Amino acid sequence: QVQLVESGGGLVQPGGSLRLSCAASGSIFSIYTMRWYRQTPGQQQEFVAALDSGGSTNYADLVKGRFTISRTNAENTMYLQMNSLKPEDTAVYYCNADVRPIRGNIGGYWGQGTQVTVSS
Repeated sequence: QVQLVESGGGLVQPGGSLRLSCAASGSIFSIYTMRWYRQTPGQQQEFVAALDSGGSTNYADLVKGRFTISRTNAENTMYLQMNSLKPEDTAVYYCNADVRPIRGNIGGYWGQGTQVTVSS
């Protein structure tokens, strides 16, 4: 079993910052690409950022220059540093990872989501 758990969401004023965390645990052999997505009610899930095991990053245009994705391999944890937050960043943020478990094939795993609200 592999679990992803997000944390760090909350309420922040426009222009503020938050750092989200995604901790992977369980029977993990290796973690490959890790990603952040977000979703607002009635909207499709939206890609935010990705970081592969080699350190290459990819960002959605809407967050480039404001968000930074990182990870600590030793702790199987991914982060999303969000600066200069805008009301339109309000969403539930989900982490996603391509994981090879100790037993079995590589699969995609999702966290339960963490709410980020940007409002004055």
